[in-house]
Amino acid sequence: MFLKELKLENFRNLENLELNFDKKINIFVGNNAQGKTNILESIYFLAITKSHRTRNELNLIKKDTLYTKVSALYLNDTEKLNRLSILLNEKGKKVEVNNIIQKKISNYLSNLNVIMFCPDDLDIVKGSPSIRRKFLNIELSQLNKVYVSKLKEYNLILKQRNEYLKQKNNAKFNKNYFDILTKQIIEKNIEIVKFRYKFIDEINEFLEDIFNKIFESGVLKIKYKSFIEKEDLNKKEVNDLLFKKFERIFTNELLQKTTLLGCHKDDFQMYLNDLSVMDFCSQGQQRLTILSLKLAELEVFIKKNNIYPIVLLDDIFSELDENKKNNIIKYFNNKIQIFISTTEINDIKQNFKENSDIFVVENGKISKEE
Repeated sequence: MFLKELKLENFRNLENLELNFDKKINIFVGNNAQGKTNILESIYFLAITKSHRTRNELNLIKKDTLYTKVSALYLNDTEKLNRLSILLNEKGKKVEVNNIIQKKISNYLSNLNVIMFCPDDLDIVKGSPSIRRKFLNIELSQLNKVYVSKLKEYNLILKQRNEYLKQKNNAKFNKNYFDILTKQIIEKNIEIVKFRYKFIDEINEFLEDIFNKIFESGVLKIKYKSFIEKEDLNKKEVNDLLFKKFERIFTNELLQKTTLLGCHKDDFQMYLNDLSVMDFCSQGQQRLTILSLKLAELEVFIKKNNIYPIVLLDDIFSELDENKKNNIIKYFNNKIQIFISTTEINDIKQNFKENSDIFVVENGKISKEE
């Protein structure tokens, strides 16, 4: 994939901006709070329809304006030129593909694929399980539109089931109806967990090799933790096994008025030499494991869908030594377009700068170095 043109209107501190890209490596340099991260965020938002920095999407709209619009022209992996756009205001979002409004987000996602590297990625290791589930959901949604639909169906059934558990009068509780909801949520759990186990397996194919080649030696792997055992997924009686698990906790669910089992509770952990990265590794090692995870994800995109995603490197070089910086950039061969934000241009090796377009960012204004 190759982003050729990016247009922004009222996106954070960027009022009206049009950028054209000719090279594979594009570097945005400037002091903090000038707008360089906003540019990478806008590309991510255009691809994912969500920000990686805020849950309140209205924060993306420039102060004292009513809307923000992000649009772009890009070449997909068949060299076909496409246009994407997102208009966001207080009423919601309108997404378009080639000037056609998409009523379903699932029809929009996976058109433009991106992989983001940013300092907050450390939360994938150190943060709550919900952050790791969010990571899985975002990346799988880019890889497979079916996953988006299954997740939407699951969340709908989960909401119905929780609302039924929350009803005030337990005397009117219909166990037969509740069992139907339970069987429906079991079906969706099986479908989603299969996607996740497979994705983790695909990541693990590349993870250890990448970690050893680029960073340091060690056996790095991920383990997915679910209430559904991997070996049970292919058993004919898996539905009955899971229904029995739900039956055992029925009283607790009734008391707590919420669904206590399901993929909305699942998690994954990273291990280096069989030790938990979260519990036993330094922050430096944790950062390297996350970078390895993202690079492995890149390989999955290439192998699975023959897609070369756009890579966004948001201020990640300040934490790395010279050798690791160069190893990362070398890893992205000339088939991959890269957008880099940095406060210090000297963080980038000279031969890479010579083959890059460099943009200077100051107070929301951007100028290209000639």
